[in-house]
Amino acid sequence: MAGTIKTPVSAWAFPLLAIVLFGLSSAAGSATDPLGSPLSLALAVALIPILFGAVFAAVHHAEIIAHRTGEPYGTLVLTAAVTVIEVALIASVMMSDDANPALARDTVFAVVMIVCNGLVGLCVLVGGVRHGEQDFRTKGAASYLSVLIAMAVLALVLPNYTRTTPGPVYSNMQLVFVSVVTLALYAAFLYIQTVRHRDYFIVFGDEETSEHSAPISNRTLGISFALLLASLVGVILLSKKFSVVVEIAVAKAGAPFAVVGVIVALLILLPEGVAAVKSARKDELQKSVNLALGSSLATIGLTMPAVAVMSILFDKPLTLGLGASETTLLAVTIMLSMLTFGSGRTNILFGVVHLVVFATFVFLTFAP
Repeated sequence: MAGTIKTPVSAWAFPLLAIVLFGLSSAAGSATDPLGSPLSLALAVALIPILFGAVFAAVHHAEIIAHRTGEPYGTLVLTAAVTVIEVALIASVMMSDDANPALARDTVFAVVMIVCNGLVGLCVLVGGVRHGEQDFRTKGAASYLSVLIAMAVLALVLPNYTRTTPGPVYSNMQLVFVSVVTLALYAAFLYIQTVRHRDYFIVFGDEETSEHSAPISNRTLGISFALLLASLVGVILLSKKFSVVVEIAVAKAGAPFAVVGVIVALLILLPEGVAAVKSARKDELQKSVNLALGSSLATIGLTMPAVAVMSILFDKPLTLGLGASETTLLAVTIMLSMLTFGSGRTNILFGVVHLVVFATFVFLTFAP
C-alpha cells in the first residue's frame, strides 16, 4: 500500500525564497554590482544559503521521485536535476560580456576530478572504515568507465591536437561532431543502464525490489515533481547572481579564475555527494558508484553539447583543451579508477589514494 512522506518546510520554503530573492536583487541592481549598496550587499550575503537550500530542496524531491522509480532510474532522476543546475550556472556565466572562454572546461574538469577522486575516495574510505571491504558490480563500473574515458578524451584532450584551428579549441564543425558523438555515447549508455543490462547497476540485495513496492503515494509524487520544478527554476534564476558574486570574490582574493569552475562544480555536486556518502555508509557502494560516475557522464555527455550550442549560436569562444598538468591528472585518475573498480571489491587504501590525487588537484588549482 502506498504511503506518504512528510515534506520538510525547507523543501518548499527555499524554492519560494529563491524566486523572491531573484526579484528583490534584480530590483536592487545587484546583478551588475552586488557590492554597490548596503541593500545589494545584504542580498548577496543571503544569496548563498538560499541558493544552497534550493539545490538541496531539488535533490530532496528528486530522491522522493527516485524512491518511487527504483534503481537505476532513481539515480538518473537525481543526475538529471543536477545536470540542469550545472548547465544553468555555466550558461549564466558564458552569457556575460566578459565571460572566460575556459569556464566550461574548468567546470567539467573540476566535476570529473571532484567526483572520480574526491567523492569516490571519500565513499570508499568511509565505507571501508565502517564495513571493511565493500562489493559492487564490475560490469556496471566498467560500463561507466569506458564511456567516461572516451568522452573525457574527446572533450578535454583532443582539442589540443587538432589542426583546423590553432590552440586548445575546436572549429564549429568539429564542435558539432564531438557534441553529436558525445550525445550518442550517453544515449547508448542510458539504453544499457535502463533497458538492455539494467542488472549491471542494481544495488546488491535489491534484485527483487520493484518500483511498485515503494511506499510513495501518487499525491506525494505529484507534489514532489512540482516542487522539483520550482526548485530548479529558483536555482536557474539565481545562477547569474551567484556567478557574479563568485567572480568578484575570486578577483578580490587574487585567486586564479579556474577557482570559479571549482566553486561552481562544488555547488553542483554537494547534495549529490552527500547522497553518495550516505549510501556508502549504509554499505550500498553500488548506489554510490551509480551517483558518482553517473554524474561525470552526465556532465560531459549533456553539459558539453549544451555549451557547444550556446558557443555557436551566440558566437562565444569556447576553450576546451586541458594544459599539461591537468592532462596528467586526468590520465592518473583514469588509470587509478580502472584499478579501483576492476576487482569488484574496495578497501580504504583505494580511498586514500583517490583523496591524495584530489588534494593535488585542489593545490594545483590555487598554485598552478
